[in-house]
Amino acid sequence: MAGRLEGRVAIVTGASAGIGRATAQLFAREGARLGLSARRVERLEQVAAEARAAGSDAVVAAGDARAEETAMRTVAATLGKFGRIDILIANAGMGVYKKFVDTSLAEYEAMMDSNVRSSWLIARHTVPVMLAQKEGTVLFVSSVAGMHGYANEATYCASKFAQMGLAEALDAELRLHNIKVGTINPGGVKTEFAIGQGRTEDGVARSGMMEPEDVAQAILFACIQPAGTRQLGLVMRPMCEA
Repeated sequence: MAGRLEGRVAIVTGASAGIGRATAQLFAREGARLGLSARRVERLEQVAAEARAAGSDAVVAAGDARAEETAMRTVAATLGKFGRIDILIANAGMGVYKKFVDTSLAEYEAMMDSNVRSSWLIARHTVPVMLAQKEGTVLFVSSVAGMHGYANEATYCASKFAQMGLAEALDAELRLHNIKVGTINPGGVKTEFAIGQGRTEDGVARSGMMEPEDVAQAILFACIQPAGTRQLGLVMRPMCEA
């Protein structure tokens, strides 16, 4: 039986670990060919090898998601290898959880660059391809912190609210061109995200947070909606939360 993404091409940023890796693995099993980007090239190559072992194919474009050159190279490599780009999963990001008065300007800049600038850059260089194709799906992996403010996360929330604003505006602009834009907004997920920056390995391991594979399933769901509908925002919370 053909996979649900058979014949489609997807870019996944932040694909070397966590939600990005789980999404790439699931997409490969569902038949998608992949353009993979993240900083850690060895991990990316392993994810690409896993995709090929699943009967799919992948191209790797390692680099810092905050750099325009990385976005340009990721899009060019994917388009050059597969001839089209049907799906963009803008997943690269970071978090630093601490009191506002303890947050430095450098930490503010790092979060805004990692969460907003990187999303803007990869979308900016992918959307023209989708406009030429007259179709596509763009999903930003955001957070419930882009919908509600949380104590000790003011700067992180600010970056995620900005990402949500970008997605909402792009939906209004691009749906006229048959391009779907939406967000995936999970609560806590058991990944290396923010470990050492407000979270600990032990705390994450003992938590009731979701698994990255859970979020990957939600991302797939948003990508396989009927042609006449779009998934504007999918909120995920672990069952253990009130």
